[in-house]
Amino acid sequence: MDDKMTYEQAVSRLDEIVSMLEKNESSLDEALALFEEGTKLTAFCTKKLNEAKAKITELEKD
Repeated sequence: MDDKMTYEQAVSRLDEIVSMLEKNESSLDEALALFEEGTKLTAFCTKKLNEAKAKITELEKD
């Protein structure tokens, strides 16, 4: 995963991964690799959302 990836790019890639997995056309190894990538992207998105929430909370205090 690219460190310069945006939240929106990560969500877009997650959508692609879900679509690919739903088609059920990947080999087991490919599906596992996609699942692993999706897990990392989910963690990345969660981190970005938590950072945004913390920033909003901090701004509301001011």
